[in-house]
Amino acid sequence: MDAAADLKTPVILLAMPQVADPFFHKGVVLLLAHEEAGSFGFVINRQTGLLLSEVLKGLELAWGGDASAYAFVGGPVQPQLGTVLFGTGTVELGRPVSEILPGVGISQHLGDLATLAKSPPPAFKLLLGYAGWGAGQLVEEILRNDWLTAPATPDLVFAADPGQVWDDALRRVGIDPSSLPSWTLAGDDTEAN
Repeated sequence: MDAAADLKTPVILLAMPQVADPFFHKGVVLLLAHEEAGSFGFVINRQTGLLLSEVLKGLELAWGGDASAYAFVGGPVQPQLGTVLFGTGTVELGRPVSEILPGVGISQHLGDLATLAKSPPPAFKLLLGYAGWGAGQLVEEILRNDWLTAPATPDLVFAADPGQVWDDALRRVGIDPSSLPSWTLAGDDTEAN
């Protein structure tokens, strides 16, 4: 078997610059499942234009955090589905917490969201939708060099500047983003170095 087929989760997927799909261009995906039937995860570096307070108001939930905090685009599949990632260090939900990484919890339970939103932990991210791949699709994309992998860490998942996560994750695997071939930057909104 090849390395792509042996992919172990959780892992970070880094979209290479030639990936033009607007959901994934310079995307950072926290991949949580990779099986023969398919794969899924969450884009973690794309803010929506929706304030968390407005999203939660629509659910009749109070937001006790930063008034300027935004929800994130988790991916193009089921954008009406919300998933919360949160730091588990000081969180008490009254039920067992599902951890996807040491110190990183996940929930789609509305009661958990209500509890977390009232007094959000410093590490908190509401994702709308998710990223999904059919059987064999992700392996094909990795073999086509559309994705690189990096270790999944809480500091990447909850980075203060989501716009820097892609660059930071590339540097962690030994790649200077400015060293990528210039053709891969065609159509990019940023200046080429």
